Amino acid sequence: MNTPKTSKLLYIFFSWFIGRIMRSDFDRVIYKGTEEEAGLPILLLANHFSWWDGFILFILNKRYLKKRFYVLVTEENYHKVWFLKYLGAFSVKRKSKSVIETLHYAGQLLNNPDNLVLYFPQGKLYSNHLDKISFEKGILRIINACETQFQYVFAASFVDYFDKRKPTLTCYLKRWTPAEPLDLTAIADAYNDHYETSRQQQCAISV
Repeated sequence: MNTPKTSKLLYIFFSWFIGRIMRSDFDRVIYKGTEEEAGLPILLLANHFSWWDGFILFILNKRYLKKRFYVLVTEENYHKVWFLKYLGAFSVKRKSKSVIETLHYAGQLLNNPDNLVLYFPQGKLYSNHLDKISFEKGILRIINACETQFQYVFAASFVDYFDKRKPTLTCYLKRWTPAEPLDLTAIADAYNDHYETSRQQQCAISV
């Protein structure tokens, strides 16, 4: 497992850089949704359809949620996009014994109320036009590794160009409180309810 690294200077620079390239490459980035519950760590679950996804939600956190940001990435991206480690990225090598260790590490991060952990339950990139988001089992290891209360926040993001040269990205957010008992199906169903509602709102937009 590869863990995040600390450099205040690199964090400040790449935080600025990500905001700059987003302003350059998107016509607008819109965040719609609920406020966090104060004092609790956040497990942020999101659809994964583009190179931009982690950066989009990094900026969301920087602007609104204001937590210490962590994100689980592939080992390939951890090394390829070298500065990710200074923005809270930690990596997992798929189909290796270290997967369990990495997921346990993610759950332990949620013991700190100052932290936010971004997790893409699909495990890899899929089209932005899916009807439903699939969930791998790893999320349950994260949840079971956490020893305190945390809040779930669902993010569903969609891109459209409409009449602009650059795309508009809309990220729909929802805070979710689970009922007991909690299993993979319950989490996936709750997320997909939010995803479908968000998708319908996005499809209803006209220019």
